[in-house]
Amino acid sequence: MPVNLQKAEFVLSAVSPKTFIQDGRPQVAFAGRSNVGKSSVINRLLNRKNFARVGAAPGKTVHVNYFNIDGAFYLVDLPGYGYAKVSKAERDRWGRLMEGYFAQDRDIALVLSLVDSRHPPSREDLQMLDFLIDQELPFLVVLTKVDKLSPRERRERLAAFRQELPMGEELAILPFSAQTGEGREELRAILDQLENDLLGEEEGE
Repeated sequence: MPVNLQKAEFVLSAVSPKTFIQDGRPQVAFAGRSNVGKSSVINRLLNRKNFARVGAAPGKTVHVNYFNIDGAFYLVDLPGYGYAKVSKAERDRWGRLMEGYFAQDRDIALVLSLVDSRHPPSREDLQMLDFLIDQELPFLVVLTKVDKLSPRERRERLAAFRQELPMGEELAILPFSAQTGEGREELRAILDQLENDLLGEEEGE
């Protein structure tokens, strides 16, 4: 049965690893640079205009935010990385939150690694993907803001990503636009399949 994305509820904004949720419910984490548009992707996915905060300036997600989706799983909005216009102490705090999230024992069903489609992946993007590959975590690369590319630019950037990303020829890559909704149905189908797979595992136990 498809997950009802309209049944979405903000649960918690965690400020330290000791307040992270570990209740056995699967978690789908959103990771990416602070200006990649994570909140906009979440809002478009859920068809909720201002459900996840969208700031005029990047770097607004400074906590680990949990959203309960239809009682089935959590969407987890992780702090954005790579934003230079904050203090080193603040960047270090964000880094500790990220490290703490991935270090704790929890059911991470999927990581959505968001990358701005208009530019080559940053050093931090590559580090994140290397980490996900090394830890053997299930992940999907979501290329954001594809509506801002011309058809030619889009073809060129998609081809370039296959060369620029680690294991690029083998990665699952989803173009996404929070403005037009491109990619939403594909991402929804992935989450539905994820839930079906998890239910199947529970029934097989």
